[in-house]
Amino acid sequence: MRAHECHHCKQWIEEGEAHDCWTTTEAALTEDLSEELRDAWERLRETAVEFGDQRIYASGTAIMFSRGSCYFFVRPRRSHLQVCIFLGRAVRAPQVRRVERTSKSKLANIVHIRHRDEVEAPITDWLQEAYELPDRLAAAAAKPSPRRKSRSKRRSAPSRRNRFRHL
Repeated sequence: MRAHECHHCKQWIEEGEAHDCWTTTEAALTEDLSEELRDAWERLRETAVEFGDQRIYASGTAIMFSRGSCYFFVRPRRSHLQVCIFLGRAVRAPQVRRVERTSKSKLANIVHIRHRDEVEAPITDWLQEAYELPDRLAAAAAKPSPRRKSRSKRRSAPSRRNRFRHL
């Protein structure tokens, strides 16, 4: 294969050169960030780590934060950090750029962060809510649905054919 540009990472690959852009790292994704964005990234990561046990890894163009499944991810951009937070609801707030349904129970709330000071409530509250969402969904699935109390059956009048059967 002759020299070409990788369609995933847009890196120029010389002929015969080994290339695997799927083995990207957090460092590789954040190395070109401005000082303000790097500070915001570090604060965002520190905040998420405080929530508890999780897996943080780079995948393609994003850095994923996951428990059993991804609860939020960050796409570093030139002018901002695009943060996608998976919640069980759509958030109506000025920080949220758009909301997309991703499954029956989750919606992706997209937020742009440009400065370290933006990584505070309510964004940190939404991240905490997203971290706890799998626990709430599991508890809701395990809880039996509320059953309707059955009404006592009204005895209907016997049909014409069976009206005199007992005689």
